[in-house]
Amino acid sequence: MSTWPRPLWIAHRGGGAAAPENTLAAIRTGAAAGFRMVEFDVMLSRDGLPLLIHDETLERTTDGAGLVCEHDFAALQRLDAGSWHGPAFAGERLPALEQALDLLLALDLDANIEIKPARGFEQATGETAARLIAARWPAERRPPLLSSFDFPALDAARRVAPQLPRGLLFEEVPEDWRAQMQAHEAVSIHCDHSRLIDERMRDIVSAGVPLLCYTVNDAARAAALIEAGASGLFTDRLDLLT
Repeated sequence: MSTWPRPLWIAHRGGGAAAPENTLAAIRTGAAAGFRMVEFDVMLSRDGLPLLIHDETLERTTDGAGLVCEHDFAALQRLDAGSWHGPAFAGERLPALEQALDLLLALDLDANIEIKPARGFEQATGETAARLIAARWPAERRPPLLSSFDFPALDAARRVAPQLPRGLLFEEVPEDWRAQMQAHEAVSIHCDHSRLIDERMRDIVSAGVPLLCYTVNDAARAAALIEAGASGLFTDRLDLLT
C-alpha cells in the first residue's frame, strides 16, 4: 500500500467550483474551505513568464481573446479573470506562478502544479516552471508535486530540477504504466476516475504507487475510491471535504 504523505483531498484548480479557477482567489477559497492541498495549471506568456491558466485560449475564463502564448504577461495581467464566475470576483487577475507560490507558503498549503504547455512550448514551459519553483521554494518544506499530460515537459522539468517530484497524468492509465513511470522517474499516477478500470486500480495500489484521481464530484464515488486505496482525489465540490 502507498504511504503517500500528502492530503487525500485536493481542491481542483484552486477552489473548485466555488471560485474562478486558477486565481489567487481560488487558492484562498480552497484553503478557507479546509483544503490543505490545491491543484492549478501553469502556462507561459509570449515573453516566457509562467502564469496560472488552464486553456491555451483566453475566452472561457477571461475577458480577453486569442492564444495565451501570443500575449505578453503585462497584457495578460490586465485581463479580468473573475467576472465570468460572478460579480463578487470581478477584477480578479491571472496570477504569476511566483505569486501563487508565495500564497501557498503564506497559507501553508501543499500543491499539485500541472504543467500545461502551449503547443511548441513544451520544453520551455517545463524548464521555466520547475526552475522558478526550485528557486522559490524553501528547502525545508516539502515541494509541490508537478504533473503533466505532456511528458516531454515533465522531462524538461526533471532536467533542471530533479529534486521536484513528478506525477504522470493520463486520461486512461495504459497497460505499460510501470515502464512509463520508470522512464520518466515519476512518483505518482494521475488519471480520470471515470475511465479507471478496477483491475488497473488494484495493480497500481498493490504496487504501492500513489494513485490520484480527477475530478471526483460525487460522494459515493469518492468513498469507493478511498476504500479501494486511492491516495488523492481532485474535486470541484469543496463541500465533499466535510
